[in-house]
Amino acid sequence: MTILVTGAAGFIGSNLVDTLLAHGHTVVGVDNFDPYYPRSRKLKNIAAAKANKKFTLYEADIRDGVAMKKLLKDCEAVFHLAAKAGVRNSLSDPFGYNDVNVTGTLNLLELSRNTAVKKLVYASSSSVYGPANRLPIPEDHPTNPISPYGASKLAGEKYCFAYDQMHGLKTVSLRFFTVYGPRQRPDEAIHKFTAQLTSNEPITVFGSGKQTRDFTYVSDIVAGLIAAWRSPAHAAAFNLGSGQRIALNDLINLLSTSLGTRVKKTVAPAAKGDVPDTLADITFAQEALSYQPKVPIQDGIPKFVQWWREQ
Repeated sequence: MTILVTGAAGFIGSNLVDTLLAHGHTVVGVDNFDPYYPRSRKLKNIAAAKANKKFTLYEADIRDGVAMKKLLKDCEAVFHLAAKAGVRNSLSDPFGYNDVNVTGTLNLLELSRNTAVKKLVYASSSSVYGPANRLPIPEDHPTNPISPYGASKLAGEKYCFAYDQMHGLKTVSLRFFTVYGPRQRPDEAIHKFTAQLTSNEPITVFGSGKQTRDFTYVSDIVAGLIAAWRSPAHAAAFNLGSGQRIALNDLINLLSTSLGTRVKKTVAPAAKGDVPDTLADITFAQEALSYQPKVPIQDGIPKFVQWWREQ
């Protein structure tokens, strides 16, 4: 099968591409190499895939109708991971986030409905929920995002549902809970903390450090993406998380133990747009997609540290 992956050179996208190629699929990758972080990192992410004859990478923007129409021509499935990422950066660039994450998604849906595409899997985020009024967070929890990033992801979900209902283009939205692992973006917490610990620099903790997150290893997210594609489920949103949570202070201690370093901390006020706690209720994904995360944080952190040292 020929599959289109947007955001193919990014953290999650490149891990997904490698897995799809390993399963024997032909993959068309799209990435616009947004300067959010260095182009060289993305090229390294996708280096192994580029050596595979079943993979082609195109530098294009998902908002470019002409380019995307051409790339979608022979594809039977789409994994839509391309987006402007990051809650905090979205506060200073709300129009940019809306343009890429909402208009870009709408463009992809509109083009896909008149092609051979049978299903589009959309990468959403737990940020759509906003502050949790109960834990774990089920899919029917109110969606009240408190950042432009979260709002843009929720709008993308709504467009996916609308196109599924109006045009018969099967779509499914996956709400990722804080993803980490090999190739993680350098601005994300675990990658950033690891760099600071190994350089003997102080870690800046926003707030008390008692806030908790459901950290999900990237291989579990990739497995969930593929399960959602293969499943008959559509016109629905699913949580993809580990089903466990850890306090930020405990995460830092786990990292320092794995690295064999000492922790130095500085404290800063809680950041706007950040929620106090996240924890995914994954019951729906387990039942409908047979999703089953396999890498708890206690195993995932040493695996990430091993990758870090190999780099």
